[in-house]
Amino acid sequence: MPFPRRLIKAALTPAAAATLALVAAACGGSGGATAKSTTTSSAAGRGAAAPTLQATLASYRLTAPLSREVVLADGTSLVILGGLDRAQQSAAGVYRLDPATGQLSHLGALPSPVHDAAGAEVGGRWLVLGGGAPTTFDKVQSFSPSAGGGQLVGHLPRPRSDLAAATIGGTAYVAGGYDGSRPTPEILATTDGSSFRQVGTLTDGVRYPAVAASGGKLYLFGGESGSSVTADIQAFDPGSGQVRVVGQLPAPLSHASAVTLGGQIWVLGGKVGNAASDQILRFDPSTGKVSAAGQLPEAVTDAGATVVGDTGYLVGGEAPQTLDTVVTLTVTTGPSALGGAPDPAPAAASVPGSSTWKPGQAPFKGQLLIADRGNDRLIVVDANKQLLWQYPSATAPAPPGGFYFPDDGFFVRHGTSIISNEEGNNTIVQISYPAGQVIWTYGHPHSPGSAAGYLNQPDDAYLLADGTVSVADAMNCRILFIDGQGSPVSQIGTTGRCVHAPPTELGYPNGDTPLPDGNFLISEIHGSWISEYTPAGGLVWTVQLPIAYPSDPQQLGPDLYIVADYSRPGGIYEFNREGQILWSYKPTSGEDMLDHPSLAERLPNGLIGTNDDYRHRVVLIDPTTGQIAWQYGQTDVAGTGADQLHTPDGFDLLAPDHTTPTHPQTG
Repeated sequence: MPFPRRLIKAALTPAAAATLALVAAACGGSGGATAKSTTTSSAAGRGAAAPTLQATLASYRLTAPLSREVVLADGTSLVILGGLDRAQQSAAGVYRLDPATGQLSHLGALPSPVHDAAGAEVGGRWLVLGGGAPTTFDKVQSFSPSAGGGQLVGHLPRPRSDLAAATIGGTAYVAGGYDGSRPTPEILATTDGSSFRQVGTLTDGVRYPAVAASGGKLYLFGGESGSSVTADIQAFDPGSGQVRVVGQLPAPLSHASAVTLGGQIWVLGGKVGNAASDQILRFDPSTGKVSAAGQLPEAVTDAGATVVGDTGYLVGGEAPQTLDTVVTLTVTTGPSALGGAPDPAPAAASVPGSSTWKPGQAPFKGQLLIADRGNDRLIVVDANKQLLWQYPSATAPAPPGGFYFPDDGFFVRHGTSIISNEEGNNTIVQISYPAGQVIWTYGHPHSPGSAAGYLNQPDDAYLLADGTVSVADAMNCRILFIDGQGSPVSQIGTTGRCVHAPPTELGYPNGDTPLPDGNFLISEIHGSWISEYTPAGGLVWTVQLPIAYPSDPQQLGPDLYIVADYSRPGGIYEFNREGQILWSYKPTSGEDMLDHPSLAERLPNGLIGTNDDYRHRVVLIDPTTGQIAWQYGQTDVAGTGADQLHTPDGFDLLAPDHTTPTHPQTG
């Protein structure tokens, strides 16, 4: 299962805002970056030979969430200045982030806390232009480690926040913004941060535009114009001083980010209507054409963005909660990863997308185990939604170190035990069922690590027939095998770079499903790869799927598999080893839409079960009709009462004959 990106490791108080401690947890091996790494492939068009942008959640996270900050490039590093913390307090901290490792260093502080400012690098100094804390001001602040830290170096001609800037040929151009009462149309230029001159006027004064430079021109995408939001693309030519509207976005957009990569400008996320968007738009400056180009790992607004070398980075943002994630952006050329014909419609019986279930029949027989992650509990219910069992309870206390963040739960030993990985607690526990007594544990609560006895975001723990436990030790980039005495005996993947480099390295694995032949089906968030490995680490096959965030693939037949796409809107896909999508379920709105489903399994009657994490429910879908046939939990309502869940992240079925039909080889 994916690690929840909304989980914040450190919440800041207002007093701490000025010295924001953005310590980053570096990748050692998931959460899906997600950190639970999330990868999405996006392109200019399905099947078109055009540049493709791959947006991937980094395998580390900021432990303090941040948005509306300035992010600049400095050599191979990112520099993060100011911003807005989770408590909606302006920050003054300045940090250097190594995007390859997640190592983050505190450099100092700006003279004044600030958010909604623009940033530019001019003359070896990092400039933070305007912004607010909380009201709009005209300050120009600079930071230079060699000059001893932050300084107030000048003032804009008038107060200005919600603005953007870009550097072209040694000159920083400031465009867009808000002076406290109206959007500002003036385009300003500076070479030192102290003196400014007006060099142009926008056709439409806007605040919160996305801005990027390409070919010596400055481009503004959308923004808020008075009481409305615009879809205009405005281009400013410093040579002539002219501003023209050169295109239109598909819809009015504000609060988005933009980067220039591979000769294209990529507009990322933003606000469409009143909702955060996960869209990626591709703008070709040579033609003025705009194309829908896929999805970010999650919806985001007000994120910092910059480019280092040939890689872009999207840092923090809001969704609407403040985020602690870093997204990497890389461009490839060639056929789109989303290419090919549209997904076929569900086929006839006994093939992908079919079921034998009929309305009026029981949706399942037996007992359904649910890992109710947000409520830190396991529960068992029946088809009538009766609560049969709960752990921990008054008679079955949690193990030492607590029972926290149960990401998965599977029946084992013919239904007499349950194994559960506590992803956020870095432990695995086996308990007897229904007594709820602890049988076996591995890991150190609240203490991630890679040495013997330690885990870092364990995902999908299975008890194998010989008593060995397999687990996707996600942040350690490996599949770990542990014997019954609690000793690691082998692993697939090194504890290292978190990249897809078979057979030696894995790119942030979050699934390790045992197969009937003894092999393992492994999902890697980095790059959306699904692979089959032998227990000794031999690669059998590997395929890259055109989905955003693969989670917990399962085998359905000799060359038929199912996987959940942990995104919003999420999806369920049946595919083969060639990567062909044979059936899919992905409603984009309404009651049927999924929001970050993290496990999909086919029940004996053909219904597809999935835990719909962020809509707080477990649903059973009839693939023949594409309709939800049954659910436990109230849609979009988190709770602990009858028929209520909070971010469920795993489930399993125990049949009346004490078998586990979705994973018989480990039951």
